[in-house]
Amino acid sequence: MEIGKLPNKLLEDIVISTIKNRRDEVVERSAIGKDCAIVDYGDKYCILSSDPITGTEKNLGKIAVYVASNDIAASGAEPLALLITILAPPETSQETIKKIMVDANEASSRLNIEIVGGHTEITNAVNRIVLSMTAVGIKDKDSTQEATQVGDFVLMTKQAGMEGSTIIAEEKELELLACGISWEELNEAKDYINSLSVLKEGMLCTDIGIKYMHDITEGGIEGAVWEASIANGLGISINEKKIPVSAVTRKICNCFSINQNRLISSGSMLIICHPDKYNRIVTELTNNQILVTKIGEVTDQGVYFENENGKKQIHEPGSDELYKVI
Repeated sequence: MEIGKLPNKLLEDIVISTIKNRRDEVVERSAIGKDCAIVDYGDKYCILSSDPITGTEKNLGKIAVYVASNDIAASGAEPLALLITILAPPETSQETIKKIMVDANEASSRLNIEIVGGHTEITNAVNRIVLSMTAVGIKDKDSTQEATQVGDFVLMTKQAGMEGSTIIAEEKELELLACGISWEELNEAKDYINSLSVLKEGMLCTDIGIKYMHDITEGGIEGAVWEASIANGLGISINEKKIPVSAVTRKICNCFSINQNRLISSGSMLIICHPDKYNRIVTELTNNQILVTKIGEVTDQGVYFENENGKKQIHEPGSDELYKVI
C-alpha cells in the first residue's frame, strides 16, 4: 500500500465498516471528513480525536499538539487535555525524548491544554520515533451547526502547505539551499511551526456560527475539500487562483516538483458558512491577525478546481505530496 493515511474508500471498507458495537452515549462517530467522536457527558459533549506524527522527526512534540488539538477546534470544541504515546527505537537518547516533551509542553501551554497522560516505550518494532496524540475537548450541548446548503461560501484560513513547508525546510535544508532558496526564506518556512494551530479561528467561528469546519491536513487543500464534500453530501467548486500560498511554499514545491494543493497543511482551516456570515467572519479573524480567504462555493454535486485553463474534477486524494520528499 502507499505510504500515508489509508485511502478513504479503504478506510471505510476495512476499518470503519467493521466497527459494529454501538452505545447510546455516542452522539457522533468518526467518518470520512469528520475526525472527531462526540460522546454525551451529561450537560456537556466530550470530543475525542487521535493523530500520529510519522512524516518528520523534527519538532515532533509541537506538531503533535497542534495537529491533535486542531481536530477538536474544527469540531467547535475547546481542547483541554492530551494523552501522548511515544514509541522509540533502542538507539533513541534520553535527550531526544526530553526534547519532545519540552516542545509538547511549550505548545500545549501556549494553547492552555494539559498533557494528562500517555505511554512512553523503547521498542525495536519501530526504526524511528512514532508519536501519537489523543486530544479531549468539551462542548456545550446547545452549540449546534446548521446543515450545509448549495450557495454557501467556502473559506480557508492562513496559507496552503504551511506544515509541509516547515517539515521540508527542517528535513531538507541543504537540498533547498542548493535549489536557490535563501536563508531568509528557509527560516520563514521553519517559522511556520508557530502558525500550525487553528484553535483561535475555530473558537471565533464557532461563536459567530458556521456550518462546517475541517482542518487541512494530509492531502492538502484538495484532500480537505474532497472530504468536506463527502461529509456534507454536496459538491464544492474552488477557484484555484484564490487559494493563498506563500512565495516560499511555491519555491519549496517547485524544488521538489510537488503539488502545493496536495501538501499537508495543518494551520489552515476549511470553513463553510452562510453568505450572511461571511463579512463578520472576515472582520473577526482579520482583527485577530488571521488571514481568511473565500476560495469557493458549495454546489449540488462534484468537486472541481477551476483556473484559467478550465475546470478539473477532484477525486479521492492519494498519498500526500510530503512523502515524495521525506
